[in-house]
Amino acid sequence: MKKHNFNAGPSVLADEVIENAAKAVLDFNGSGLSLLSISHRSKDFDAVMAEADALFRELLHIPDNYKIFYIGGGASTMFYEVPANFLGKKAGYVNTGVWSKKAIKEAKRYGEVEILATSEDRNFTYIPKGFAIPSDLDYLHITSNNTIYGTEYHEDLTSPVPLIADMSSDILSRPVDVTKYAMIYGGAQKNLAPAGVVFAIIREDMLDKQVRDLPTMVSFRTHVENNSMFNTPPVFPIYVLKETLKWLKSIGGVEEIYRRNQEKAQLLYDEIDRNPLFRGTVEKQDRSLMNICFVMADGYEELAPEFLEYTKAHDIVGIKGHRLVGGFRASCYNALKKESVEVLVKCMRDFAEKYAK
Repeated sequence: MKKHNFNAGPSVLADEVIENAAKAVLDFNGSGLSLLSISHRSKDFDAVMAEADALFRELLHIPDNYKIFYIGGGASTMFYEVPANFLGKKAGYVNTGVWSKKAIKEAKRYGEVEILATSEDRNFTYIPKGFAIPSDLDYLHITSNNTIYGTEYHEDLTSPVPLIADMSSDILSRPVDVTKYAMIYGGAQKNLAPAGVVFAIIREDMLDKQVRDLPTMVSFRTHVENNSMFNTPPVFPIYVLKETLKWLKSIGGVEEIYRRNQEKAQLLYDEIDRNPLFRGTVEKQDRSLMNICFVMADGYEELAPEFLEYTKAHDIVGIKGHRLVGGFRASCYNALKKESVEVLVKCMRDFAEKYAK
């Protein structure tokens, strides 16, 4: 019996992606070798890298003056590599939660960090808007989707300085105007691949803005100039990433997955808003399509453990909220099927019929 996987990450991948990856682990491309033991410098894997690049460009409409590279690690690696490359005097950061705060902590090692806006005053339940962006910043950094709190930017910012975004948890879930960003990066383990690889999309002119002499592996120029092959890249996650991009193209691309994501989120948010046992936790205009957070309504808090057990009995996994906020979090990443959301909604309705006063 398949589970309804709402885990926040590593998260659900499309069935056909997992099936193709499993076949490749046994025999990659008819080579008689496992994907886990091929040379990353073989022609077969060169083709994987080239296809991933071409699909990424097609799906996100990435212009020619942007480069794509893949390196091992997670977005947390990028938290220090971004300022190491680009923070000379001062950078601006928007603080929208735990991951923003971690990025800010790392950036302070390299120069002055100005917090241009924060939503910490209301426990990160909204996205700050209308803040001033000084023109003397080396760059502005944002976290586009906040997995723990369930908030998300729904429009691309216009910035007078280079805009860098951590899009770990909403990449390819909605249309994005790449030209508004100097760099987009993220861990792949939400919408793209298993954990272990970071993708980066970087405007070429940023490679000339490196502000200090860096260890070879920390310099972004190293990975661009060597086509992600300066050292052995994470072969298996990159292959799965390529298969995920193929799957996304096959269903209609970013426009179609955005429609599906909106439909799934609306279904669940509507139930949260109408059900007397539950309430949402963030401002409605900033609700995330990817991570839908909610708690028991006032007077029903003691039912939370029982509801969690009730969902487990219906093959729902991964909806326990982060320890910092409690409650529940249903992560509805690209590959999560609408049917899984419908099962969760039915559980909420049935539970309310049993316990609503």
